[in-house]
Amino acid sequence: MDTIGQKRKTTKVGTVIARKMSKTVTVQVVRQIRHPLYKKIVRRKQTFLVHDGTEKCKIGDVVRIIETRPISKLKRWRVLEIVGMKPALTASELAEVIGIAEAPEAVETAESAEAVETPEGEPR
Repeated sequence: MDTIGQKRKTTKVGTVIARKMSKTVTVQVVRQIRHPLYKKIVRRKQTFLVHDGTEKCKIGDVVRIIETRPISKLKRWRVLEIVGMKPALTASELAEVIGIAEAPEAVETAESAEAVETPEGEPR
């Protein structure tokens, strides 16, 4: 039973979207609400600056955060646990990261289309 004057701390589950500061991660929490007039389900996104003392969180991890005392000007949350880790990069994502061009078939078809010559006197 809760003691008088002590309230429960709110927890949220979100995805780590940035790690640009030391011991701080940016977490995006997505919630779904029903629009009051149109009755359609709408997604609402909110970002939080969260204290990560162990610096174990990576971009893409799903974490549970809990509200806490003010740690800095904008940090009011801390990481409670890492719920799920981001899987390793797939081949297509890895190609995008290192900057490999499009698939070779697409490049060959583009080159062959440019190589086709039109008979003289006819507009292209």
